[in-house]
Amino acid sequence: MPKPPSLDDLRRYAVARTLFKPTTLMRAIEKLGFLQADPIRSPARAQDLTLRHRVVDYHAGDLERRYARLPVDEDALVNYGFLPRKHLALLHPRVAARKWTPATKKKAADMLAFIREHGPTHPRLVEEHFAHGRRINAWGGSSNATTHLLDGMHYRGLLRVKRREAGTRIYEAVEHPPADPSPAARAARAAALLELVLRKYAPLPASSFVYLTRLLLGYGAPHLAKEARVALTTAREQLATMRIDRVDWYWPADENPRSSRYRPDARVRLLAPFDPIVWDRRRFELLWGWTYRFEAYTPAPKRQLGYYALPLLWGDRVVGWGNASVRNGRLLLQTHFADDTVRDADFKRELVDEKARLKEFLGL
Repeated sequence: MPKPPSLDDLRRYAVARTLFKPTTLMRAIEKLGFLQADPIRSPARAQDLTLRHRVVDYHAGDLERRYARLPVDEDALVNYGFLPRKHLALLHPRVAARKWTPATKKKAADMLAFIREHGPTHPRLVEEHFAHGRRINAWGGSSNATTHLLDGMHYRGLLRVKRREAGTRIYEAVEHPPADPSPAARAARAAALLELVLRKYAPLPASSFVYLTRLLLGYGAPHLAKEARVALTTAREQLATMRIDRVDWYWPADENPRSSRYRPDARVRLLAPFDPIVWDRRRFELLWGWTYRFEAYTPAPKRQLGYYALPLLWGDRVVGWGNASVRNGRLLLQTHFADDTVRDADFKRELVDEKARLKEFLGL
């Protein structure tokens, strides 16, 4: 009988399965399945910081520069980000949990007709034409009502992001083909979405698998809520699983965490806060024994790690974090450690190499 995986095996597996050999930009996005986006640039956007470890000769901003030529779309899954276009049929036509009022439907229809007539359109042009005013956004501040409605139209699959100009979404009208409404087809789409999420973030503790399913139901596919809950129950019965220290872990049935293919190299890497290696904070603490926090939206006096702490990976260990910034064309990097065990000369050399790679990625 094969020996069951240990927590050490899961740690190596969690790192190595997603740090695949660097490849092309499109191939990397396909292998990731979903790439979470974030607008903060410190020292680069999260999507760029994630891709630099997985794409040959990647530089900050390459995704935005090449996006219009790739079969990739900005859309919602468990968070907002980038998806291979082939996955959109699993999500659309999306039915939002919150229904529009008749007045909002009328505004959206008028805006859609305007964009169809004009082609790829900057939100500013839509605002100048319709002047919908301002509203209170989800963070309590004031936002442009036109921008908010465009977001809603994009979410519902009426628009897609054609490209970005200086970070602003340029929209075009889109029509998604009708989805098969049969119970079997709906169940198949929900199961495929759940598999996409699992393959993105495996291995997953049971509580994290449930949490990700809830994010998927609440954001990416609220119209498949019933089917996704059934798919979760089925998946938990069929997936490879192991209980370690009273925690149930799940991973794809066709992968073996003890395989020799899952052996990380000895490089030091500064990871994005939303890199799949560190995204799940529950798993992070189980695998590495300390608490990592994303504190960009935490008041400065309450921060413990810093505004945009980048987890510091060495082999299969996350040994601390770095705070990186660019001032006067120079990269400033401060490193901090979760304990005092990192004194290895090899680590120090690797950290120097990682700083050099980060500078090249940033074009410094």
